[in-house]
Amino acid sequence: MPAIGATLREARMRAHIDISEIESATKIRAKYLRALENEEWDLLPGPTYVKSFLRTYAEALGLDARLLLEEYKLRHERLSDIELQPIAPPGRDMGGRRRRGGGGGPAIPRAYVIWFVVLALLAGIYLLGNSSSNNGTSPTSVPTGASKPVATTPSTSKKKAAPRFARLQIVATAPVYVCLKAAGSRTLLNGVTLMPGASTQTYRSSRFDLTLGNSNARMRVNGRLLTVPAVTTGIGYRVTPRGRRSLAPGKRPVCA
Repeated sequence: MPAIGATLREARMRAHIDISEIESATKIRAKYLRALENEEWDLLPGPTYVKSFLRTYAEALGLDARLLLEEYKLRHERLSDIELQPIAPPGRDMGGRRRRGGGGGPAIPRAYVIWFVVLALLAGIYLLGNSSSNNGTSPTSVPTGASKPVATTPSTSKKKAAPRFARLQIVATAPVYVCLKAAGSRTLLNGVTLMPGASTQTYRSSRFDLTLGNSNARMRVNGRLLTVPAVTTGIGYRVTPRGRRSLAPGKRPVCA
């Protein structure tokens, strides 16, 4: 498997995502994200933070976080001192010496130990019974033929994490002017005109601001193909992981 840092860096570069966008989406400081990409583990707070940051960063890029974590453990985590100790065979202590009788006092017969345990259990049951009687918490009788109530717990389902990035592609059905900017006012399409049948690449960002000169376009937003209503003076949208919404004329992006 390629190096962990190289895998993260190449995935981010392929998606045209800046390190500042990852920082904003994951709330992980940029210097720690760079440390992950450069595998500078000593710059991170500790192994627990390394694994937490690594999982969050991988999921933000759409990678398999479990595989990267397993790779990190194989390469950089050592076995604990207990796991490194040899297993002593029966009859020997950890120094390899065989245990010998004598010198340690007489052994307690096994039958005495069993009786002691049984008596302790009976004493515990007796004390618990007296405690229930004194507190007036005697078991409630169930009528014959009636089934006992069964305690139920509400089922809990793990909520699916909301996506951190939006995906956007523009498909022209006729000539259409496009001005597209990503989060941080980063210009992706600087006032270009798409010809009929042309389409842009699929961009990823935490937010897009878009101006279209007319309705001769379709938008693929987070995998859904959306149409543009007929307009004569242009239209603007903001696209986020939750979907798209219209922008007022004064809020639309302007390209050179």
